[in-house]
Parts: sequence; structure tokens; C-alpha cells
Amino acid sequence: MLATYPILYSFRRCPYAMRARLALMVSNRVCELREVVLRDKPPEMLEVSPKGTVPILIDVDGRVLDQSIDIMLWALRQHDPEKWLMPQQGSVTEMLELIALFDDTFKYHLDRYKYPDRYPGVDAQVHRYEGSLFLEQLNSRLSATKYLFGNNVALADMAIAPFVRQFAHTDPAWFNEQPWPQLQAWLAEFTDSQIYSSVMQKYPKWESGNAGVVFP
Repeated sequence: MLATYPILYSFRRCPYAMRARLALMVSNRVCELREVVLRDKPPEMLEVSPKGTVPILIDVDGRVLDQSIDIMLWALRQHDPEKWLMPQQGSVTEMLELIALFDDTFKYHLDRYKYPDRYPGVDAQVHRYEGSLFLEQLNSRLSATKYLFGNNVALADMAIAPFVRQFAHTDPAWFNEQPWPQLQAWLAEFTDSQIYSSVMQKYPKWESGNAGVVFP
């Protein structure tokens, strides 16, 4: 029997899960959200995706998407009312290239800046500096246009902003002191937005056998 809705395994504060929820919210792709606790992952989740990280979306036909960008594209290709896949400047391919750069290299430095205790011998300040070079690039882009690919919000903004938020929250006083006014304004607009508030609602931990939450 087919499921009523796609199932989304999510964790509220995970930036990968956050951006998947943003795309599901804007596209109004209804799903059954299952909030997980990462130190106590449900066996149902591990069964469909042994890598054990969120987000994971199981479509009603049983297809599994366990990369957040794939979930964003899946949702937006069905319904894209805000035209996130139609940037004012550049192309989807260029947006995906910038996103991949942040997912791979910036995230490496972000993790070691935010969680130095997890990485023996790491100097958090070195990784803050390396990460800041990426943020300087974003500030430069945002000096030319309001958003990363023109003057309208697009996929790249919503895919990268959750990671910039995490970097900024590691030491907010330091972040706010940096000469990045355009980046700081861009991030503030994101965190003050209605869609951000909507996807950051708290949900109880999902337990095996229980129904998830209908989202959005």
C-alpha cells in the first residue's frame, strides 16, 4: 500500500535538514516529518539510508533521497512559486557549483571552528580564518546584488544561509564585528523571515510506530 505522504527524517538544527525543509515549505510539498535525535537514530531511518544522516526523504513510490540538495531540487521541480530555480543572474548549474563549494570546503572549516573538541590537534581560530575567506567572497557578491544570484532570492541563498548562520552563531560578537555589512544584512533577513520561523518550529522526537507530523 502506498504511503499517504512522502516521509522526511529531519533534525531541527541540522543545516542540511533546514534547507530541505525550506524547499518543502516554499513548494508546499506536504510530507510526514519525523524528527529524530541524532544520538538515538530510529532503525527505520538506518534501514533506508545506512549513512545515518538527515535529511532523508522517502517518496510515496519508495524512492529514497538522502542528499539535501536532491530533496530541494525534487520539491522545487514540482512547484517553484518563488522561482528559486530561476535566478535573475547566472544559472542553476552555477548555483549548484557555489553550493558544492560551501558543502565541501566551507563546511570542513565550519565543523572544526564550531566543534574543535571533535578533531584532535585542531586550532579553531585557523579554521575560523579559513572559513572567513568564503564569507568575504559572499559579502563581495552581495555588494553587487541583494542576493547571491541577482536581486531575487534563489536556491543558492536558501541552501547556503543555514551554514552561514551556524558559523555566525559560533561567536556572534566576532561575526558582527567583521566588515561584512552586506553579508550580515543578508543573514539577518534570512533569520528574520517568516519562512525561517516556520521551518524552525520544534517537534517532539518521533518514536517507532507513531505517526509523524504533517509538514508544512
